[in-house]
Amino acid sequence: MIDETVFIAEGARVVGEVSIAEYSSVWFNAVVRGDRSKILIGRYSNVQDCCVIHSPREFPVRIGDFCTIGHGSKVHGAEVGGNSLIGMGAILMNGANVGEKCVVAASSVVTESIRIPNGSLVSGSPAKVVRRLSEKEIESIKQNALEYKDLASMQKAGGD
Repeated sequence: MIDETVFIAEGARVVGEVSIAEYSSVWFNAVVRGDRSKILIGRYSNVQDCCVIHSPREFPVRIGDFCTIGHGSKVHGAEVGGNSLIGMGAILMNGANVGEKCVVAASSVVTESIRIPNGSLVSGSPAKVVRRLSEKEIESIKQNALEYKDLASMQKAGGD
């Protein structure tokens, strides 16, 4: 089910067994493909331009509330805990589990079945924990998600 408050941009594709909760958004040319198993996207989350989210049979996708999936990222059969940010161009592989309040740095690769602890900044290929996030950094993740909620509301209203 896709909530009526969700913004899906022109050119974005959402297919299959996909649930998107309140005030979330899927931006231009993103693909959310739940044709093999479920994809659940929480409240106030945003899937930015040119992302691909796909769920193979064995690995449903779950993205928590207040998450940002950065431009050009790929989430393939992975889970992302609430209030987390996946940097631009990052890749999450089958069975990867990013905890709550995490940042995956741009272009990082979270390999199969890796578990990222809550509150971590990870970077690299393969991604490794760099350090714990500060409370200020964690709050900025939520603020970013709320800014995208506002941008999506403007787009739904016909604004540029």
